[in-house]
Amino acid sequence: MAISVVIPAYNAGAYIGEAIDSVRRQGKAIREIIIVDDGSTDKTSEVVANLGNDIRYIKQENAGPSAARNLGMHLAKAPLIAFLDADDVWTENKTAEQMAVFQAYPDVGLVASDMAETDSHGRVVTPSVLAAHDLLGFFQDLGGAPVPQALRRLVEKNFIPTGTVIAKRKLLLDLVGFKTDIRYGEDLELWARIASRASIVCLPHVHMLRRQHGANATQATEPMLNDLVKVMQNLRDCCGIELREQGGNPDHAVSNALFNLAYWHFAADNLSLAHETFSKCLSEKPTLRTAMYVAACHLPVSMVRKLRQLKQHLEI
Repeated sequence: MAISVVIPAYNAGAYIGEAIDSVRRQGKAIREIIIVDDGSTDKTSEVVANLGNDIRYIKQENAGPSAARNLGMHLAKAPLIAFLDADDVWTENKTAEQMAVFQAYPDVGLVASDMAETDSHGRVVTPSVLAAHDLLGFFQDLGGAPVPQALRRLVEKNFIPTGTVIAKRKLLLDLVGFKTDIRYGEDLELWARIASRASIVCLPHVHMLRRQHGANATQATEPMLNDLVKVMQNLRDCCGIELREQGGNPDHAVSNALFNLAYWHFAADNLSLAHETFSKCLSEKPTLRTAMYVAACHLPVSMVRKLRQLKQHLEI
């Protein structure tokens, strides 16, 4: 089976050459490389033009990486699609080891792997993301077999790095790809929908190096938490039955996402928004803890701050 590699790119001129080199080193399984330029304003197009004639380059108006991946997915010709971001690189034998899984388990719809993280200079700062989340041993014990109760496990913790994924094109198209109205967690949302229909595998081998640029992630926390609520609501609507069959609780998943968002507002002294969100959380999963936070939102901000300081002092 051949692979189409889809690479979304936005102002990636400084790194995209390394990404392409890492794809070319994979061997004959790579049928085509599709770069979807998501409205870059740097020299990405000029850099790509000098990288060879085996690249299909398409430029679209800026619409986000999900829209770029979806476009590349629809243009792809191979039965398997691999995703890679323009500033990341694959390790050698990545696709060969993953292709062996598809041959061993024909019903598998998606194969992913572990990854490492590097700084902007290429120095490894996280040797294994799976190990960092205490998941490496679990996947090592599986030995490349399909993940049991994969949907439930994904809802609990997303263990699939997008840049390691190879998935069946037909399955991706049947599921209409990534949700473009979700900016954070859109990958988890799609992987979970795939897991509700097909087996998935995650290999305990580092097959990608993800470059960390040191951007301030704090500014993205609120929209990320908002989108996570949307992800869990979507999954409850489309996969709730399958999730319950695997021992998960879709209502609790939504409630937990709402609680995290509500607490973010509470910690930022946005008590009106915190009250509204905690109340939604309480309706999904009534608990004394959530009820206490609902009540606390009626207190003056000065008193809430003092209570928070007291709580922090008691935890020391």
